[in-house]
Amino acid sequence: MKKIFIITLCAASSMVLFTSGCSCRNSGGNPASAAETVSAENSPATDVKAEPAYQEKLGTIEFDKTVHNFGDVMLSDGPLSCTFTLKNSGEKPAVIYNVVTSCGCTDVKWTQEPILEGKTGTISVTYSNDEGPYPFDKAITAYISGVDRPVILRLRGISHDRKLSLEEMYPIKIGNSLGIKALDLKCGNIEQGGRRSDEVNIANLSDRPVEVSFTGVSDFLSLQVSPNPIPARQTARLVFTVTADKSIYGKNLYYATPVADGKKTDSRLSVYAFTKENFSGMTEAERRSGPRPIFTTNTFSAGKIKAGTVVDAEFVFSNAGASDLKIYKIDVDNAQASAIPAAPVKPGTKGSVKVKLDTSGLPEGEMLVTCTLTTNSPARPIINLFIAGWIE
Repeated sequence: MKKIFIITLCAASSMVLFTSGCSCRNSGGNPASAAETVSAENSPATDVKAEPAYQEKLGTIEFDKTVHNFGDVMLSDGPLSCTFTLKNSGEKPAVIYNVVTSCGCTDVKWTQEPILEGKTGTISVTYSNDEGPYPFDKAITAYISGVDRPVILRLRGISHDRKLSLEEMYPIKIGNSLGIKALDLKCGNIEQGGRRSDEVNIANLSDRPVEVSFTGVSDFLSLQVSPNPIPARQTARLVFTVTADKSIYGKNLYYATPVADGKKTDSRLSVYAFTKENFSGMTEAERRSGPRPIFTTNTFSAGKIKAGTVVDAEFVFSNAGASDLKIYKIDVDNAQASAIPAAPVKPGTKGSVKVKLDTSGLPEGEMLVTCTLTTNSPARPIINLFIAGWIE
């Protein structure tokens, strides 16, 4: 039976896979660049495309992806193009009103006619790839009926002015035959009832095909490698997806251990995701009558203290809304802090968030600890509180 473990407090300050026994906790993780199939030692490998798996639902619109990563490309490759596919899962036609790019280096075309129920449309984007040998991350903002806020699509990749070996591009070894850019991956924000995906490249550094699977994968996380087996001296797409679950809120890490040709490796992938409440099904009247926390202050000042002092921080608030306020989770970005779970707060009454911080071993100088609350308030679903001070 799979189990998932959640540690209430975040063990690091930074803000990303699923089979058997699970270990899931919130912690820091560094984003890793995601990529399409590319080989530096050979001509770019054939881009393997599967049928769209609608992995991200936003309102009545389902996207096959909201991030496209070209991976490692050459400036000499010229303009780079990709397509985002969206499906209308609503009961009335959907319209892409407008799509706006973040700079003149991207050009965009989209389906102009209404997208009927159950049908698909596309947003096609071309990046000029002429801004120099640097990483790029371009935002495209789409305005679509059936979605209550703009949809942000992203193009990512790294442009090079010379070819690099697979070993240079994928310096972190997984077992004896695989390479990757980073073991800590980032999936981003997820709303309850939805799921979110991203992808990275994984390289076969050997001279023979390698089949990749995973073990020790956390619940609510899935992975897919394509093509699989990975051809010799080529790369493949590793798509990872986190599905929201009512038992999990806030910052969490999900884990998986790669298996190469049936042999478990010593490496472990971690995937970061932040899960928050979904208010898309609420009417405007329901939103207005929801809970609304009003804090006396969002910063607790500890003043000048000596290292080793235990700080008892309390943040007092009132619920100015018309329904009970629930704080699903409190994440603190310091491993030496602990928070007391807050009970539901009825309308017109007060509550408090209490955090205990042991400053033993913390460096001298300015101290700033962030406490992130995940709530059921449509007006304030995520609240950041701060513990500030000076350690002498």
